[in-house]
Amino acid sequence: MFNIFTKQTKKKLGEEKTINFSKDGDIPKHIAIIMDGNGRWAQKRRLPRIAGHKEGMNNVKKITTYASKLGVKVLTLYAFSTENWKRPSNEVDFLMKLPVDFFDVFVPELIKENVKVNVMGFTEHLPKHTQKAVENAIKETKNNTGMILNFALNYGSRAEILTAVNDLLNEVKQGNFTEEVDEDMFSNYLMTASLGNELQDPDLLIRTSGEERISNFLLWQIAYSELYFTETYWPDFSLVHLEEAIGSYQKRQRRFGGLKIEGEASK
Repeated sequence: MFNIFTKQTKKKLGEEKTINFSKDGDIPKHIAIIMDGNGRWAQKRRLPRIAGHKEGMNNVKKITTYASKLGVKVLTLYAFSTENWKRPSNEVDFLMKLPVDFFDVFVPELIKENVKVNVMGFTEHLPKHTQKAVENAIKETKNNTGMILNFALNYGSRAEILTAVNDLLNEVKQGNFTEEVDEDMFSNYLMTASLGNELQDPDLLIRTSGEERISNFLLWQIAYSELYFTETYWPDFSLVHLEEAIGSYQKRQRRFGGLKIEGEASK
C-alpha cells in the first residue's frame, strides 16, 4: 500500500520532536475543533476582529474539504458558544450573518463533495435569518452520504447536559420508563445523538490559538478523546497543521482506562 508521510519538526521545552502523518494510517473517525484565535489573528494585522472571523470561515471550507478527502466521518466545529452572546453587539451580529454567507456560497461544493450538514445547539434562539440558512443547508445536503459537517452553533455543554437531565426527569414523571439510566441511554439524550452510537464521541479534539482549555465544549463526549493544542490561530490553521494533529493522534495508544496487552491492538 502506498504511504504518504508528512514530517513536521517542532521545538517544545527545548526538545525537538518529529511527527509523522500517514494517509494510510489510523484516521480519526470524529474530529472536533475549537476554532480559536480569529480576533487575535485580525488584531495582529491591525484589522477589525470581524475580519478574523471572515477569514476563519474561509478556512472552514479548506479544512472541511480536506478532512472529507482523508476519510473523516464527522467534523464538529465550535462555531458559536452560549457564552459568545456577551461579545460586542456588532461582532455578534456579524457572527450571526456568517452562516448565511457561508452556506450560500459553500453548499453547492458540499453537495459535490457528498458532505452532509448537521447543526447542534440551541438554534431556536438564533436570529431568524441564521435559522433559515441553517435549515436550508441541512435540507439541501440531507441526502449526502459522506462526511458529516457538524456545526456547534449557540452550543454550551453544561446547558446541553442539564437539558438532557431535565428531559430524562420528564420521561420519568410521565411514567415512560423506570429502568436505571446508563451511559448509552444518557448519550442518546445529548445533542450528538443524531450522529449515531459509533460517532457521537470525538476521537480527536483540536484547539487552536495556544489556549489549553475546553471552554464548555462536549464535556461528556470528550471523556476519552485525544487532545491536541496548537499555538496557530484558526485562520492560519492549514492542511499541514491538520496533518500534524492527526499525525500526533496516530502515534498515541488509546487504552480507554485499560492496559494494552502486547500483541493486541489497542481499543
